[in-house]
Amino acid sequence: MKNITYYKQHTRIEWQSYRLVIKSVILSAFILAGMLVSLQAQETQYTRPSIWFGAAGGANFNFYRGSTQQLSSEFTAPVAFHQGDGVGLYLAPLLEVYNPGSMLGIMLQVGYDNRNGSFQQEITPCNCPADLKTKLGYITVEPSLRFAPFRTGFYLFGGPRLAFNLDKSFTYKLGLNPALPEQLPTPDVNGEFSNVNKTLLSMQVGAGYDIPLSSQNSRVQTVLSPFVSFQPYFGQSPRSIETWNITALRVGAALKFGRGREITTPTVTTLEVLDRDVRFTVNSPRNIPQERRVRETFPLRNYVFFDLGSTEIPDRYMMLRKEQVKDFKEDQLEVYIPKNLSGRSSRTMVVYYNVLNILGDRMGKNPAANIKLVGSSEKGADDGRAMAESVKEYLTGIFGIAASRIITEGRDKPKLASTQPGGTRELELLAEGDRRVSIESGSQAMLMEFQSGPDAPLKPVEINAVQVAPLDSYVTFQVEGAQEVLSSWALEIRDDKGTLQNFGPYTQEKVRLPGKSILGTRSEGDYKVRMVGQTLSGKTIRKESVVNMVLWTPAANEQGMRYSIIYEFNESKAINIYEKYLTDIVTPKIPKGATVIIHGYTDIIGDVAYNQKLSLARANDVRTILGNSLSKAGRSDVQFEVYGFGEDEIFSPFDNIYPEERFYNRTVIIDIIPRK
Repeated sequence: MKNITYYKQHTRIEWQSYRLVIKSVILSAFILAGMLVSLQAQETQYTRPSIWFGAAGGANFNFYRGSTQQLSSEFTAPVAFHQGDGVGLYLAPLLEVYNPGSMLGIMLQVGYDNRNGSFQQEITPCNCPADLKTKLGYITVEPSLRFAPFRTGFYLFGGPRLAFNLDKSFTYKLGLNPALPEQLPTPDVNGEFSNVNKTLLSMQVGAGYDIPLSSQNSRVQTVLSPFVSFQPYFGQSPRSIETWNITALRVGAALKFGRGREITTPTVTTLEVLDRDVRFTVNSPRNIPQERRVRETFPLRNYVFFDLGSTEIPDRYMMLRKEQVKDFKEDQLEVYIPKNLSGRSSRTMVVYYNVLNILGDRMGKNPAANIKLVGSSEKGADDGRAMAESVKEYLTGIFGIAASRIITEGRDKPKLASTQPGGTRELELLAEGDRRVSIESGSQAMLMEFQSGPDAPLKPVEINAVQVAPLDSYVTFQVEGAQEVLSSWALEIRDDKGTLQNFGPYTQEKVRLPGKSILGTRSEGDYKVRMVGQTLSGKTIRKESVVNMVLWTPAANEQGMRYSIIYEFNESKAINIYEKYLTDIVTPKIPKGATVIIHGYTDIIGDVAYNQKLSLARANDVRTILGNSLSKAGRSDVQFEVYGFGEDEIFSPFDNIYPEERFYNRTVIIDIIPRK
């Protein structure tokens, strides 16, 4: 009885100590919150903090597994206890460090971690029920790696858990034998577990979500982060004897505070100092006039676009006569050039405008291949079917394809429509893109490698062509410090005859222009280039440079490769159909030490700034797939350059006059440049 009284006093003293620790943690968190919140919000904008302080609290759902019976050196229960569970308190101050918008960061929490629980009741040899309750408490140190895969509020975390034991007490209760109700009750046994591990090393994984509670108009910003973590039993055996271990599921929330840096507009004095930090340079690559051939793979859009109000195939598509069919070859399409081509589209669109001839040729060589023509018209299904019948009539009449191999269908809207419910902008251009005949097939001979189903694209066409100027030949204009000092800048380029050309305005630090856009038909020339920049306060900065430019021509005896990937309207993640193609077809053809230049584009529909971001997202999508594929093959010898040009008319591969040109401008082009 003396020992039991002493234990109760000892337990009471220790619990008072634990309560003092908990109160201190809570008080610290509220003091910190009060100090930070007391700082008033400002009118100006502030950056998102990169360092966060706060407190986390929650509940540990503890699950006991294994067995324990020898509870202390003085007491061994008459029966072993096996499974149990319980709920305990978790409370800890925290520190998080990560750059705003980044994927990686670090977290640290140090606090009180309770692992209390009760074992399931057991029956002793005397037919008496036995219960065992535990009080386990730890000071826990939990550093974690934070990973935000989508650069949003959602994040994953994981890392080690180092725990130092504070409380290790138990209460053992022995009930009465139901057959002997008159017997005297057995006193409870209170004590401390023996052979307790003073230190535990385990691990945890979890997920959380940051919910901002304040705007960037406040210097002090607050975030509430609900979280859940899982701590498996590895390393969580509380004792060095027997098999008892603990698995915990923690559910809680963290309140975090951070201090942003003020985003200020530099004063005039500061601008004068920064002006000197704006450095303007021009680089015009040199080359030797020779010819390089390129093996270019052209994606083949499985659409035939019809003019508004007509169900006849437009005359811009190449239409053969019967006697020409026997000489048609899809890798020699430069012989079959349609009449109506627009500007820069001529080289690539020769392939597309022969789509019906390519289709007829492939069906002739593959007698088992069948197709379905789906006509979509804003006038209704009958008008759409009439468009499809026009295509069918051409294939059967010119190429002699059996009519039974071609099914036609009419719709009022294509399956992948550009016009969307609620849309209000540029509806006329979108409607032109929806008036078309879609070519569907289930034959592998007709489709791109590894593709199947009605929405699969047609097999691309490969032809040899003279290489056009790649991005590494463009003239580079760089304004170092532009993003910190300038609101925008433009170029004034004057040749030796006094002719002036203007380009811009731009906001980025580096701009590339094809030499042809400056030189025109000249092979070379000396130019005076002036950069005119507008500072954030409206001041004008001018920097000049003189450069000799030479029109790009390819290197001798060098074989390049070019591939293109086509996207649907307003999509940057629509390349699932291309993933295996990029992995199994394109990646193996990249030579060692090559440079892969990936450039994305959009059509002219939509906002200019949005289209620039969309084109860069498309290019990065392709770069990720190629990079992962090379990495899996154990290769790190390839250099990547990624660009997004949006709808910029200087760079866009095609014009935007016809819907097919706009569809082809929704593209990513991959140039594979061998090591020089």
